[in-house]
Amino acid sequence: MERNRARRSRRTRGTLLALTAAGTLVLTACGAGGAENQSNGPDNRGLPAPAPAHGDQGFESAPSDGHLSTFALDVDTASYTYARRTLADGRTPDPSTVRPEEFVNSFRQDYRRPDGNGFSVTVDGARTAEPNWSLVRVGLATRTAEPTGHRPPAALTFVIDVSGSMDEPGRLDLARQSLSTMTDRLRDDDSVAVVTFSEHARTVLPMTRLGGHRGEVHDAIDGLEALSSTNLGAGVEIGYATAVEGLRKGATNRVVLVSDALANDGETSPDAILRRIDSARREHGITLFGVGVGSDYGDALMERLADKGDGHTAYVSDADEARKVFCGQLPQNIELTARDAKAQVAFDPHTVAAFRLVGYDDRKVADDDFRNDRVDGGEVGPGHTVTALYAVRTRPGADGHLATATVRWLDPSTRAPQEESGALETGALKDSVREASPRFQVTAVAAYFADALRAGTDHGPALPGAPSLTRLAARAATLAGTTEDRDVQALADAIREADRTDTAD
Repeated sequence: MERNRARRSRRTRGTLLALTAAGTLVLTACGAGGAENQSNGPDNRGLPAPAPAHGDQGFESAPSDGHLSTFALDVDTASYTYARRTLADGRTPDPSTVRPEEFVNSFRQDYRRPDGNGFSVTVDGARTAEPNWSLVRVGLATRTAEPTGHRPPAALTFVIDVSGSMDEPGRLDLARQSLSTMTDRLRDDDSVAVVTFSEHARTVLPMTRLGGHRGEVHDAIDGLEALSSTNLGAGVEIGYATAVEGLRKGATNRVVLVSDALANDGETSPDAILRRIDSARREHGITLFGVGVGSDYGDALMERLADKGDGHTAYVSDADEARKVFCGQLPQNIELTARDAKAQVAFDPHTVAAFRLVGYDDRKVADDDFRNDRVDGGEVGPGHTVTALYAVRTRPGADGHLATATVRWLDPSTRAPQEESGALETGALKDSVREASPRFQVTAVAAYFADALRAGTDHGPALPGAPSLTRLAARAATLAGTTEDRDVQALADAIREADRTDTAD
């Protein structure tokens, strides 16, 4: 394992060095202050002179009749939080667990909010130091989460992993604490059921209204004890059966799966597990909220279950993260404002020569299926933002319309389809990323960080102007001060950890 980790780290470092040797230089947005911030070229802004144009290999070209990029919305954040945990433990994240969209979606954004259900659409961008290359951000936002008393009631089925691996600190103990805290935050007209699984799965508590019965829920949670193997498939299947049995019309019916996802017994294939619960999620609209725990975590299994099971995931590494997910983000994690949401970006071939969507590798949708409402999209709650970042090469001297972004979703109650669009002109591009809003710059830093962690894999060419981790950490630290955002400071710390790990190996 140590050899594999060192090999991945050397591959990351080698790729970054190769990019530097090839003349791929730092974007204006990622210049550091202090001694590094001295003139190295004719732009006199403390950054290297622009490199030759970034190659188009691995990018989508824009044909004469326009080019489309279509994907299902994703509000997962587990990949980023798990990467932070891994780096804090002195390890380099496995590139297969790094999903850039979950990095950029882990931070607050500056998008306007719509008045009702649905989305607002914001499209903005900034030119980079590489000629004709820009970063374009497509931002989608749902309405602000209403006070707890104004949302529909929730019917939640807690499906809790009590296998032997969950007995380690930071797993079952954290799950007990998190679910107990969540129970205290729920309303009296909400309902909770409790299902556990190890070698076998069982319903510990059927669907129970909290009003007058909150103590029963706490007793069920407090009595959780780790047992033997991990039959996650049985847990999910019994969990959904329990949710169907306790289904409440007019409520948000959701399964909350808490596990390290290290399945080793029974059905372990996510697709097979999903087939077993297909009718429950489709006919009854039961959605999944997956919460990962543990230093060793089955990221691929949990991510697949959430993406294809009408839901989303988060990762909880400590008590602070637990409070954030189960308290601060409670409304957006249990309520829905949109079902099967998809986005489609149409690039104008007269101004755009090539583009690349950063991440969303497992969420891509055929362009022709954008308005096919039988094709799964993403489920999104109130208070969420969804960000998609593109690297875009414009045609030399291009002027005019650049792109139009459209989001389509189904009303969670009526299933009626709705759409909203936003557009961007070349004249609206900021002259440099540094001149863009601080939140745009945070998005760029997060994307570059994920790109560096995936270096050396077959995910595609590096983003134009890939900076060193040292400069990236410095830029993140500056943005943390500008935004006064602890999450951005945590990003800076994680990049420094990655830089130290890379250098040490």
